[in-house]
Amino acid sequence: MCGRYFQQRGPAYVARYFETVNPLPNTPPSWNRAPTQEALVVRRHPETGARHLDPLRWGLVPRWASDPSVGSKMINARSEGITEKPSFREAFRRRRCLVTADGFYEWRTEGRAKQAFAIALAGGEPMALAGLWEGWRAPDGSILRTCTIVTGEANEKLSALHHRMPMILPREAWPAWLGEEPAEPEALLALLKPWPGEGVLAWPVSSRVNKVAENDAALLARDPFAIPPAGLDDPPPAFTE
Repeated sequence: MCGRYFQQRGPAYVARYFETVNPLPNTPPSWNRAPTQEALVVRRHPETGARHLDPLRWGLVPRWASDPSVGSKMINARSEGITEKPSFREAFRRRRCLVTADGFYEWRTEGRAKQAFAIALAGGEPMALAGLWEGWRAPDGSILRTCTIVTGEANEKLSALHHRMPMILPREAWPAWLGEEPAEPEALLALLKPWPGEGVLAWPVSSRVNKVAENDAALLARDPFAIPPAGLDDPPPAFTE
């Protein structure tokens, strides 16, 4: 699953990296982005076909929902059910997106305690997380746009932390996932596979990340007191602007 992530690069960098063309959203960096907060999301504009970078609330609210609070339970969409589950099937067909991030957090249970880990790409580049989005119309007529992150089986490295992980898409998969080029559902589902273990770094971080109110760059520092399992003590990558 993915219940918390970080994005220390600002919208200007993200827009350049993902080649979006609309005005920049005023969404600040976050080292501890949590459900119901704004996520920076790449979508294909239905009329122009151009990529747009927009702030969407994390936690998908289906169009048929009577209350937007259901979004807090739909921060993730299991890849195995997105073609059939009522909450996600229409969004999978028509409203796929990329949730941008620099990395995410996962927790490993150790006895009665949980150790937090930060996970990033080995090269330090941004992640393009497969996502879905929806627009929910409130009784007053306003539209609430929300998103969810697609998850699947974890790779061999991260399975030591959790059996699931976000589905990270390589650059060559972006056009099909965004709908910029035609693709059958089977081909889209084939894109949802674990990122190779050698392509990610994972290192233990402070338990401060457990509190949503904690939000600063020091959250990504390695916890010097943690003793992680073998293969999960990589140094943090060099994030560049």
